Amino acid sequence: MGAGRKFIVKTQRGMESVAANYISELLPKAEVWASPMGYSGLVLVESSDEDALEKILQIPEVERVIPVIVETEASLEKIAESAEKLADFIDENETYAVKTKRRGKHDFSSIDVNRVLGAKIKELTNADVNLSWPDKVVQVEIIGDRAYISVIPGEEFRKYTPDKIDARKLFKKLTIVQMPYWGDYKACRLFGEKIGRAAQAFEVKELIIAPKERMDAYELMEFIRGVKIGQESRYQIQRDAYPWNVEKVPVTVWDLYQVVRDKRRKKRLLIITDPKGPTLAEVKDKLAKDLHYAKEVVVFIGSREGIPKGLFRFADYVVDLAPYMTFATEHGIPAALVSLWEVYEEFLRGGEKGE
Repeated sequence: MGAGRKFIVKTQRGMESVAANYISELLPKAEVWASPMGYSGLVLVESSDEDALEKILQIPEVERVIPVIVETEASLEKIAESAEKLADFIDENETYAVKTKRRGKHDFSSIDVNRVLGAKIKELTNADVNLSWPDKVVQVEIIGDRAYISVIPGEEFRKYTPDKIDARKLFKKLTIVQMPYWGDYKACRLFGEKIGRAAQAFEVKELIIAPKERMDAYELMEFIRGVKIGQESRYQIQRDAYPWNVEKVPVTVWDLYQVVRDKRRKKRLLIITDPKGPTLAEVKDKLAKDLHYAKEVVVFIGSREGIPKGLFRFADYVVDLAPYMTFATEHGIPAALVSLWEVYEEFLRGGEKGE
C-alpha cells in the first residue's frame, strides 16, 4: 500500500466487499483492500484525504474504524517497541487497557501481547490499568505478519461502566430449578443445549435439574448431555469476551419435591413462574425488596408441564410473567431472569435516588 494514513475498517462478515466499494467511491485516491489475507469482516484503507475517517463513517456497512498509529512486524519484540510512540497518547492520570485481536498463526498469544505491551506502556507513562472502563484502549489488530496498533477512547469499549448496575448482584445468588424435557432423544438434547446455554449466560449460582417423578434414564441422559454442550459453548464465548474470570455454573440433579423441602427449610426465597399467579407488576415492590435481602433466590421453571400446583403453597411468590402467554421451555430461564432483573434494577435505582 502507498503513502497515507491507514485505517482498519470492521464490518459484518460478508459485507467487507460492499463497504470497500463504497469507500473507493468516497475516497477515489485511497488504496482499499477488502478481506486482507482472506479474513472476512475487515477492510484495510490507506488514504491521504484529511477527512477520510469522517467519510468512511458515512457508510452504513462500516461498524468501526480504527485509525492506525503504528504499523509493525507481528512479533512481541516489535510490538513492544511501538510503546514509545503510543505513550504520547496516554497521560499519567489516565487509565488504559490493551486489547488484542490476532489473526493467523504466531508463536505468541493475544494475552502475551496484552501483557508485554501493557507493561511497557506502564513503564513509560506510569498510568494505571483498568480493564473494565479505561480512559484509553490500546487496540492491537494483528493480520498475518503485520500488526496495526492504535489508541482510541475507552468509551467505545465500555460495556461495563460505573453508572451501570452489575446484573451479577442478583444472578450470583440465584438458583434455577429446571424440570427436564422428556420425549424424543434428539429433542431432549436440543432443549438441554438451550437451557444449559441460558443458565451459563446469566452466570447463576446453580442450575438444578429436577424431575418431578420417575423418568426414562436415557431421556434424562440426553437432556443432561445437551445441558453440558450448551453450557460449554456459552462458557467459551464468555471466557474470551469478559474482562473478569468466568466460572462454569454448577449443575446438579435433584428430586423436585426435595428441592422445595430443603430450600424452604433453609428459609430461601422461592419463586414459581406460572400463569395462575399475580402479574409481576402487582407484586414488584415487595418482590424487589425480598430479592435484595434474600441470601438465595430459587426460581422454579417447568418444562412441557408447569410446576405441580401442590408446591405453590410453599413458594413465597407465584408470578405470571406475561399474562395470557405461555413461554416455550427454552425461553423460561431468559424470560424469568430478565423480568426479575428489571424489577430489581428499578428498586436499586430508586434506592440511589433516595440517598
